[in-house]
Amino acid sequence: MSFSLVVDRVSFGWPDGTQVLDRLDAAFPAGRTGLIGVNGSGKSTLLKIIAGELSPQSGGVSAAGVVGYLPQNVPLEAGRTVSDLLDISRTRAALHAIESGDVREEHFTAVGDDWDVEERARAELDRLGLDHVGLDRTVGTLSGGEAIMVALAAQFLKRPDILLLDEPTNNLDLDARTRLYAAVSSWPGVLLVVSHDRALLDLVDQIAELRDGAVRVYGGNLSDYELMLAAEQESAERMVRTAEGEVKRQQRELIEARTKLDRRERYGKKSAEGMPKIVAGAKKRAAQVSAGKYRNLHADKLEEARERLSEAEQAVRDDAEIRISLPATEVPAGRTVLTLPLDPPPGGARAQDPDPDTEVDAEVGTDVARRVPLETLVVRGPERIALLGPNGSGKSTLLKRIVEHGAHVQVRYLPQRLDLLDDGLSVLDNVRALAPSASVNEVRGRLARFLFRGERVNQAVGTLSGGERFRATLAALLSAEPPPQLLLLDEPTNNLDMPSVRQLAQALSAYRGALIVASHDVPFLELLGITRWLRQDRDDGLAES
Repeated sequence: MSFSLVVDRVSFGWPDGTQVLDRLDAAFPAGRTGLIGVNGSGKSTLLKIIAGELSPQSGGVSAAGVVGYLPQNVPLEAGRTVSDLLDISRTRAALHAIESGDVREEHFTAVGDDWDVEERARAELDRLGLDHVGLDRTVGTLSGGEAIMVALAAQFLKRPDILLLDEPTNNLDLDARTRLYAAVSSWPGVLLVVSHDRALLDLVDQIAELRDGAVRVYGGNLSDYELMLAAEQESAERMVRTAEGEVKRQQRELIEARTKLDRRERYGKKSAEGMPKIVAGAKKRAAQVSAGKYRNLHADKLEEARERLSEAEQAVRDDAEIRISLPATEVPAGRTVLTLPLDPPPGGARAQDPDPDTEVDAEVGTDVARRVPLETLVVRGPERIALLGPNGSGKSTLLKRIVEHGAHVQVRYLPQRLDLLDDGLSVLDNVRALAPSASVNEVRGRLARFLFRGERVNQAVGTLSGGERFRATLAALLSAEPPPQLLLLDEPTNNLDMPSVRQLAQALSAYRGALIVASHDVPFLELLGITRWLRQDRDDGLAES
């Protein structure tokens, strides 16, 4: 098999000594490959090394062609334009200069063969559902999802031989995801995508799993991988049961052997009575040697059985779980937590639509036409509210308004970009900054429940993976003093692998306050036991869904 990407004994570690990759070997074939693995396994780091964003400490990467790269966090300098993000501003400027009569050679050099660059850029934006986004629009006016789609359009415009995508569906609404799926399905080159999006991973030709410092490639998509993994785990669990049975058998045989030896020793002492000392001593020494060999034989068998059990147990996956208790976050039922007056929607109420069945919400299956815009957002008791809506509709803006307006209880906000923590400080010091009265040991105990144990608490936040950073941020927010009784989360499953999404749901199941979650991830929202569904639209404002 020919490989489009080869990773040869690559090692990489952060300046603080944290080793991420150690002599990693991997080879990715042509086609679409989904790269999966638990948070912190090094997926994003590997993509950055392949893209040339990071230099390995040793080893190297060979690629069959030009590499394009879409990072998890697209640089969003507010003053830049869509044209800048597409990397066509210089060509457009030269093209406009020529059209206005400036025929200097430098302009023709800048344009090259790209005379239709604006038309091609416009076509890519339109294909991704960005027909309303102008080339001169500033990045600061785009939603997170729109910015990602523009950055994706930039890659499609360049048409690299190998395209690397790191969590491309983050912040994307259902329509944008559907367009992304179509673009990925039609991609003619080599694609390596890191994602936790099940629908996207079911479009790939093979799954590459980065686990325990090694990459293993499975043929087929995510569903095929899960079937193969389930069979492997079933076999591994059978091996554990067999090995456990063998250990117990060897333990019994060792006890029986010792019992026999004890009997022989008592019998030998009696039979040696009256014998000459030299004969009795020789018999005793011979019996001791024989007993030692017998005992060692059974002890060796037991040790071998334990080693086989250890090997079998290592083949069984054990994804750690977050287990916490947060009684201080509890809000009594019926207590008013938030009262927020809302601006009237520019499009007016949709409730007066003459046909109540004209449109159905694709995310939750409810009738759009029956929604009545809210004049005031009131949250009572430990409500769990899902905030839905397309990219650019104002969900993040609404959450920020709640923070600025204030609530009747302590409120904490987790933004999309996870920029609440100080990258230069350790996980421990970041949490202590929000919980100053807690002792070091108390903070360590809290962090252990969020799976930061031992020296991991001293790791700098700037070196954490996306999922680890999320867990650290969530630990800081839920450990804050005073404890939050209204928690606002903006696209919390971004950058999280599937085990981490499950861990997040476990953590939030212990939270007893009011919760508002803006998300496009409906399966995750259903895990949270949502009690109320709201939808934010560009024209219709906020309404019950």
